[in-house]
Amino acid sequence: MFKSIKTSVVALILVGSAVIAHAQKKMTEGTLTYGLVYKLTEEQKSAMGGQEPPAELKVKFNNGLTKIEMEQGPALIGIVSDNNDKTGLLLIDVPIAQKQFAVKQSKEDIEKAMGGLPKFSDFKATGEKQTVGGFNAEKYTYKDDKGASHELLATKDVELPNVGAQNYFPGLAAFPVKYTLVQRGIETTTTLKSIAEGKVGPISKEVPTGYEVVTMEDLAKMQGGGE
Repeated sequence: MFKSIKTSVVALILVGSAVIAHAQKKMTEGTLTYGLVYKLTEEQKSAMGGQEPPAELKVKFNNGLTKIEMEQGPALIGIVSDNNDKTGLLLIDVPIAQKQFAVKQSKEDIEKAMGGLPKFSDFKATGEKQTVGGFNAEKYTYKDDKGASHELLATKDVELPNVGAQNYFPGLAAFPVKYTLVQRGIETTTTLKSIAEGKVGPISKEVPTGYEVVTMEDLAKMQGGGE
């Protein structure tokens, strides 16, 4: 039953969910929709047990809190992130097994997950313009801490609360709308499809009633040790 809940896929989304940025229309509450394209090796596909990571993610935000809801196999998964104090909560509901699990993500857990990502700097606007997700965007070049060069598209048309990507792109001073990152050895290109401003309701970091608090290691054991 739990072998279909791949922790490798969940961990990928846990890190990926932090990639929402800061940048001039001010919004405090709404939903972001992203398209995701992955570059997977045959080995990575095999490790995921034939499951495909999501091609689209909807991220609800309310000030500094965000929530992603998705389905994976028989499970309903919720990922709550508090980008102010850098903590989070993973919720897994398996209705067919009548099981509900919660994994608390401490600041140390989040820092560990992000620790494998390069540090980026030297952002420079190129003057090349595109429209992405309905926003005017400009291409920027930047470098990682190993000296490699990269490109991304970002906009200054919107200002969001503290919901993420300044953690990855400090100094950019714009909202990334298309970028590529390598997380856990998987190359992912993320493209903003839309931002819908509007009420999403309160987002809570509290463990709901009926959920059993476990660790990611516990989930792996439920799978028979596989990730």
